[in-house]
Amino acid sequence: MTTMITGAGLVGSQIARILVQQGEKPVLFDVAPNLTALADVVELERVTLFRGDLLNPFDLGRVIQEQGVTRIVHTAAYPNLGTGAQENPYGAIQVNIMGTANVLEAARLHGAERVVMISTAAVARGVAGGEDNGDRSKEEALPRPNSFYSATKQAGENLGFNYARSHGVDFRAVRFPNVAGPWIPGGGGRPSAMFRTLVERSVDGVEHSIPPGTMEWLYSKDAARGVVMTLQAEGVKSRVFNIGIGRPYTAEELIDVFKQVVPGARLSVDESVATSQTSSVFLDLTRARTELGFDAEYDIPAAVTDYVAWYRRIRARGS
Repeated sequence: MTTMITGAGLVGSQIARILVQQGEKPVLFDVAPNLTALADVVELERVTLFRGDLLNPFDLGRVIQEQGVTRIVHTAAYPNLGTGAQENPYGAIQVNIMGTANVLEAARLHGAERVVMISTAAVARGVAGGEDNGDRSKEEALPRPNSFYSATKQAGENLGFNYARSHGVDFRAVRFPNVAGPWIPGGGGRPSAMFRTLVERSVDGVEHSIPPGTMEWLYSKDAARGVVMTLQAEGVKSRVFNIGIGRPYTAEELIDVFKQVVPGARLSVDESVATSQTSSVFLDLTRARTELGFDAEYDIPAAVTDYVAWYRRIRARGS
């Protein structure tokens, strides 16, 4: 059994690390892998690295055939996630929708038995419409995504459902809230960068403030563990699983955690700035808990502690 991971980034690298620890040699498929960052997470000689483009289906097919790939974890997405998609919707549509279509079609044509796609909580919380109370005979019955990123991810989920229904591809998706975790030099979208800045400013003793708001977080190591559990679970009833910590954090709570982990951290909440992200919809983890047995190992204090220790190590060696 060989697993191919599209996207050797913040979460893809951690998935590879777990699979290597389990004795597998996964295939990492990335258009421009950051070898320095990747080597900080997983031993490069214990993975097979392939430079390829999601938008070239022949690249995908060749790897699946040559490496005997039986399962695919699809983490690759347009850079900078939500922000990147808003700034360049056409690029995000190409990578997030056509790239996903290419992965699913390659799995169908070459017999990969299972595909797990990384989706987003924005599919659930960033919606408009639905004013017609679910009456599908009316125009506004169905909610629609209100951002390009969530629209592309919902499209990917829908494509996967239909490949499962019509072509027997065992498709599954995991929805993440904001993911943060160690990666050189960054990784993820704007919230990931915000979290990293908090780590750096805390350790470096630099004054820093963030806007108010309430956000859900997930540590990259837990994100990867949730994906691997979704990939390896047999006999599940569901095709989409929410993976998260299980509770939101206000900006004030987040700052308090950083100050506990790094005494003397000069962090604050700037109430004069517009709210960053606040939602009344937070992820229900029931399916992941009951069908996968998933619970996060890193709450925010544990995540900040681990992240800070990592940053201190790389700062000490000058990375």
